[in-house]
Amino acid sequence: MAKKLIFSFLLIFSLETFPAQNADLRILKSINQHDHPIWDESMRVTSDGVYPFMVISPAALWLTGYLNKDETMKRNGVKTVIAIGVNIAITEGLKESIKRPRPFTSYPDDINLRTKASGFSFPSGHTSCAFATATALTLSTKKWYVGVPAFAYAGLVGYSRMRLGAHYGSDVLAGILVGVGSSLLTWQCDKWINKK
Repeated sequence: MAKKLIFSFLLIFSLETFPAQNADLRILKSINQHDHPIWDESMRVTSDGVYPFMVISPAALWLTGYLNKDETMKRNGVKTVIAIGVNIAITEGLKESIKRPRPFTSYPDDINLRTKASGFSFPSGHTSCAFATATALTLSTKKWYVGVPAFAYAGLVGYSRMRLGAHYGSDVLAGILVGVGSSLLTWQCDKWINKK
């Protein structure tokens, strides 16, 4: 019975993958087509801004806690670093396990690469880092005026990765799930450890 169930699942999954891949490519092509130099440069800046965003954010949380003598905020800065680390470990583990080629490698005639990109495609590391950081900032501050811009920026990062030809939409979606999940997991583990 278990073998039949596994076989059925694999059959359905493989049949569903082909149309999904075609939809993934169609969506990417519609976002990636036509050159718009100013827009493309702004997307490169957005994409490259992830690394400063994920360094400055936990530092700002910790520093705010230090200056205000707020131990909870200092702890949130540390948890943000941990969440980003967990996110990177999961993302890189998935990339190395799945080994999905980048779209510009698989479809060089259809996808224009507009940035530097190396390694594997799934999931999007830029997107996962942006969403891990945005989620951690939101959980730390519980302020809409921090969370809304952080998530808007993270969403724009995900879009930029497709616009620049570095990732499929499914890579970006997986990056969102991994990023948000990493921060939620870190906060939940902290609650368990401290029995709050």
